[in-house]
Amino acid sequence: MNINIERAQVLIEALPYIQKYYKKTVVIKYGGNAMTTCELKRAVISDIVLLSLVGINVVVVHGGGPEISEMVRKIGKEPKFINGLRYTDPETMDIVQMSLCGKVNKDLVSIINNMGGSAVGLCGVDGGMLRAVKLTRDGTDYGYVGEITEVSTTMITDVTDKGYIPVIATVAQGIDDDCLYNVNADTAAAKIAAELRAEKLILLTDVRGILRAPKDESSLIPVISLADVPGLIRDGIIQGGMIPKLECCVDAIKSGVGRAHILDGRIEHSILIEMLSNEGIGTMLVN
Repeated sequence: MNINIERAQVLIEALPYIQKYYKKTVVIKYGGNAMTTCELKRAVISDIVLLSLVGINVVVVHGGGPEISEMVRKIGKEPKFINGLRYTDPETMDIVQMSLCGKVNKDLVSIINNMGGSAVGLCGVDGGMLRAVKLTRDGTDYGYVGEITEVSTTMITDVTDKGYIPVIATVAQGIDDDCLYNVNADTAAAKIAAELRAEKLILLTDVRGILRAPKDESSLIPVISLADVPGLIRDGIIQGGMIPKLECCVDAIKSGVGRAHILDGRIEHSILIEMLSNEGIGTMLVN
């Protein structure tokens, strides 16, 4: 087939999806391995910019675990994790603020702007967007790790209504103490998506999606309904760090989000393949 015809076919295939999501909101949680190389970072950002330019309201919620760990090591400490959560003492909390709200956030904003988009960097403290209390679970002390209790979307919708892409760092205002809290980016993205009644929540991770056989990528489960989730956890198909990710997706769907997706951020343009093609990629959670 002529290459120009192939390109035209791609655009024709994307058209009904662009029409479907026009002026709808998509929340993308971006972090981890998808941020580790310049090539992957530019691929993800180009997807975000394209979605924005065709009229989709894109909200980016980002983490920055590798950058935080690197900075912690630079001051002579070793990163500490408890039950998969970063133990955040006062010194680490300072680094979380500097890394997430500073360098990581502004780097992403800069890349989006340089690639033809229009982005505004925010953190959960701005406009009282994210409010949280100290996380207490099974009597374990996680330090300054917060559990989100309230989400205000006023600042987010003000930004999207003006045609900008909000890029949100997940630091929250403490309401039980005069402090800031480090909050899980997956959880923050899910709660923001729920409050916005987003059409889609997309979590970028470092696996293909939910696999029936953990080491066999050909065993990808493309679609999971809410009713399937307890059985998949009980059977050990969903395990480890994937459980809290899926629980975030379940909570988002139950709160009114249309669809939730777990995508492999290591695959270039995985967002566009999922949203604007017939093929799809990763695992989609539906009600």
